Amino acid sequence: MDATPCRVTVYNEFVHEQKNEDVRRLYPDGIHGAIGQYLSGDGFAVRYATLDMPEHGLTDEVLADTDVLIWWGHVAHHKVSDAVVDRVQSRILNGMGLIVLHSGHLSKIFRRMMGTSCGLCWREAAERERLWVVNPNHEITAGLGRYIELPNAEMYGEQFDIPEPDELLFISWFEGGEVFRSGCVWHRGRGRIFYFRPGHETYPVYHNQDILRVIANGCRWARFRGNTQTFGIEVCPNITEPLEPIEDKGIVFAQIDHPTA
Repeated sequence: MDATPCRVTVYNEFVHEQKNEDVRRLYPDGIHGAIGQYLSGDGFAVRYATLDMPEHGLTDEVLADTDVLIWWGHVAHHKVSDAVVDRVQSRILNGMGLIVLHSGHLSKIFRRMMGTSCGLCWREAAERERLWVVNPNHEITAGLGRYIELPNAEMYGEQFDIPEPDELLFISWFEGGEVFRSGCVWHRGRGRIFYFRPGHETYPVYHNQDILRVIANGCRWARFRGNTQTFGIEVCPNITEPLEPIEDKGIVFAQIDHPTA
């Protein structure tokens, strides 16, 4: 296991905290600050990125120095540069982990990686939420009880238009009766993706220790520790030198053009 600290970049569009006094009171250092402070205390190397930074703080250099990217966004998805989304997608395919929180389900990068609309139903009524742990053997759910209970939450309900998760970790029940797949993971290329539902900006969700523990566990899980020598991710190399001799069968192939990427 890699003994160096996991390098986490927390992206937050950082709009609500600057415009809404109630949100600013809950998160005086921003949602990114609340998450980052917990992760820093848990041994992670943390940096921040926000929408108003040049290139949203997600330059080539920053992403190259990031093991896991956490993404929180809500009202400014459309303001995220497509060039930055392309850059983030490439890093995920090559091994960077991605954790998408709450309303980040409609972010450009999550929809790009899922290939679906990522739509859902919602209601804001400060209702109780119970997140049931349905995969207690997973690294992300380590250290939890049977469920996490939040006294007030924004409801997200099915159908959640996502591809079938590789693994389902949490199912939420809401006071109003709806249920929701609240914790899902996927693999894309060399990268790992974790979607975690809790986190509406008007509730103190990111001060809940169990929620923060899940995010930290998610970072550990999403950090790349696989094989970097495989071919065929992002590019299609022409393997002109075979591992074993190939018998000459006297076949003449037509000369045609092939894609270069």
